[in-house]
Amino acid sequence: MPLPPTHAAGAATARTSATRSTGAGTAAVAPAPGAEGKAAARGVRAIVTPGYWDDACRHLARRDRVMKRLIPRFGEARLASRGDAFTTLARSIVGQQISVKAAQSVWDRFAAVLGGPSTHLAPRKVRALPGPAMREAGLSARKCEYLRDLAGHFEDGHVHVADWAQMDDEAIIGELVAIRGIGRWTAEMFLIFHLMRPDVLPLDDLGLLKGISLNYFSGEPVSRAEAREVGEAWAPFRSVATWYIWRSLDPLPVEY
Repeated sequence: MPLPPTHAAGAATARTSATRSTGAGTAAVAPAPGAEGKAAARGVRAIVTPGYWDDACRHLARRDRVMKRLIPRFGEARLASRGDAFTTLARSIVGQQISVKAAQSVWDRFAAVLGGPSTHLAPRKVRALPGPAMREAGLSARKCEYLRDLAGHFEDGHVHVADWAQMDDEAIIGELVAIRGIGRWTAEMFLIFHLMRPDVLPLDDLGLLKGISLNYFSGEPVSRAEAREVGEAWAPFRSVATWYIWRSLDPLPVEY
């Protein structure tokens, strides 16, 4: 389970494929290379799973004894992305420093105030929402500011959503951390769970460090340097290995 120093985030696991999703108020976001799928039934937002997943699992099982043991435990479950870029980042802000249950409750109230599907919020609506209405949903004054800043970046074109498929990971992280309330950990979660980049190793994630400790060091604490060394064997599929490490801690990831 992803655990940064201050808050948690996650993603859906169902192996359902879909067409690419469209960013709120932006051009379509291309999924990671090899992503495939079809529209989900009943009008649910598009769900995309990585086309590289099976190759990654075979690679990891050959290279790493822990991965060889972990991967079969979770069958057909895999990383999935649904929802758009803006909504994914907004949820990450709402969930900061509160429990998963509390975050879901606040998110549901916030989405209800805005109207429309909770999986696809419009930046212009968020930007225009009065402060008291946002606070009534349970958001702190700081989170209200963060959400407005996020909406402004999307509306004003300060993030180049349509170009992300061609940009490298660090360039995207650079754009995202310029938004108030988004740090490197959140940007890395976005790379993994929304853009489904295959080779991200989030060394600031406490869940990853704990999982490496339990699976590779018999529960002894590990440093970032030790975690990086373990992750070297996972390249070029460190995101996939990280996902399985999270699953070893919590088989049911948070839906994002």
